[in-house]
Amino acid sequence: MRRVDLEVVVGLFLLVGIFALAYISVRLGQMQVFGLTGYTVYAEFPTVGGLKEGASVEIAGVKVGRVEDISLVEYDARVTLRIDSGVELQEDTIASIRTKGLIGEKYMRLSPGASDEIIPAGGKIHETEPPIDIEELIGSFIFGKF
Repeated sequence: MRRVDLEVVVGLFLLVGIFALAYISVRLGQMQVFGLTGYTVYAEFPTVGGLKEGASVEIAGVKVGRVEDISLVEYDARVTLRIDSGVELQEDTIASIRTKGLIGEKYMRLSPGASDEIIPAGGKIHETEPPIDIEELIGSFIFGKF
């Protein structure tokens, strides 16, 4: 009888450990397990400069979505953003690709506008700012083209 009790306790402990590991994996991987929420919009850039799928989308430093897809459309990079459903983007919103810190990861920063028009689901952000190319900037400074 004692052996059965010990086996049950060990089995429960093992199940709790597996569920904890699965939860941590999903949270760290920023995976959507129970369906996608929010809506998508897109923006086009001449270059994404290292922006990756899954990168955060922020307004005023607050995460409001993520980069869902990056594709090539007529030699421009089309970045599809999944925005949280509670966030509305004005028609004159500016999308820019930024770096966290000096050599940190890339993210998308949205600067809201003052327009009364709202970008609908599947709509386009027309105002974009490409990322600053640090290597090109340093090269220009070194060779005196600044």
